[in-house]
Amino acid sequence: MALSRDDLFAFLDRQGIATTTVEHPPLHTVEESQALRGAIPGGHTKNLCLKDKKGTIFLVVAEETAAVDLKTLHKTIGAQGRLSFASPDQMRALLGVEPGSVTAFGLVNDGNHAVRLVLDAGLLQHDMVNCHPLTNRATTTIAREDLMAFFAATGHTPAIVSLEAGEHGQVDDV
Repeated sequence: MALSRDDLFAFLDRQGIATTTVEHPPLHTVEESQALRGAIPGGHTKNLCLKDKKGTIFLVVAEETAAVDLKTLHKTIGAQGRLSFASPDQMRALLGVEPGSVTAFGLVNDGNHAVRLVLDAGLLQHDMVNCHPLTNRATTTIAREDLMAFFAATGHTPAIVSLEAGEHGQVDDV
């Protein structure tokens, strides 16, 4: 069974990771987020749950303004053939989230490490990063270093790439 938002916060607390959370109406798109979030500082994420032709699932966590080119991304991240969106059932089963609530924090629910994490290098330019806490009804701010510590605590090593369309480059594992 997927962890809840409260379980996520308890997990973060056990890791010594501090966050702040702002409640808001449900947000389903980057445009809605930009309009309703107010002045929450830091980088804001755009998250894509994708699969390749062999069924490998990728969680792509990008800076919200990155223009990700799905037609060429598979080459950059080492996917087998073109990418398509994972199904709602796959998102629920692997990340414990509903469509519209995909988030980096969903990796807390991927105990079998079935999801490959792809992290936008542009997002790492921000000292603070904002993600939904397993629901699109809030935004949680976390320090960049603490986000990386969260990934490590969940057993996920990000492949760091430039996700801006036309700038896809070398994949760096950290």
